[in-house]
Amino acid sequence: MTQPRPPIRVRGRSFMATVLAPTPPLEDWLADLDGLSRRAPAFFAGRPVLLDLSALRPDRAGAEALVAELHGRGITVVALEGEGAEGFGAGLPPALSGGRPGAEIETAETTPEPPRAAAPARSLVLDQPVRSGQAVVHLDGDVTVLGSVASGAEVVAGGSVHVYGALRGRAVAGAAGDPLARIFCRRFEPELVAIDGLYRTADDLDGTRRGQAVQVRLVDDALRIAPLDG
Repeated sequence: MTQPRPPIRVRGRSFMATVLAPTPPLEDWLADLDGLSRRAPAFFAGRPVLLDLSALRPDRAGAEALVAELHGRGITVVALEGEGAEGFGAGLPPALSGGRPGAEIETAETTPEPPRAAAPARSLVLDQPVRSGQAVVHLDGDVTVLGSVASGAEVVAGGSVHVYGALRGRAVAGAAGDPLARIFCRRFEPELVAIDGLYRTADDLDGTRRGQAVQVRLVDDALRIAPLDG
């Protein structure tokens, strides 16, 4: 007797997406984007990107070329928005509208500056937890979170990342090119950890350290996770 087929199950799931809104001249915008990627190599790792074409208003060929440029930089464009995006048709990411905007992610300036004496690193201390959908980017020193970093949140530091609570989101240390930076947390449950461009996602992490107080550091170009008291 043939068994009845189970019904199709449709579920909703929320993800934090980054909106990139290129502005003319496009060559300058791409140069700034490359500067950000050099300073924070893991910034776009595993992150879905919504491409806002409002300022450019490209034709289909221009949109295809821009998506290809971003793809070549390891940036995954999952959707487009902006006037005219819905008319591009198949072969490009779908057009979306009506999303709820999030807070703007602050990044350091990427315009080259004249040589100057090195300034002392400045640490950023956050008295509040970092909530889902928030991103904290501080490339001038350490970031210390006195609470937790929620799933869907991200902390990017030029130096080390210290989380006094649970790390459930993404922690990126050494984003300004510091291989000696570390990640410390009281409860290790991250979506991603990265130091100086080397990263591991939750699927790649050793589950034996989950929920423990740990430190993450680079040893021989590999991420090592050890107990804080070890």
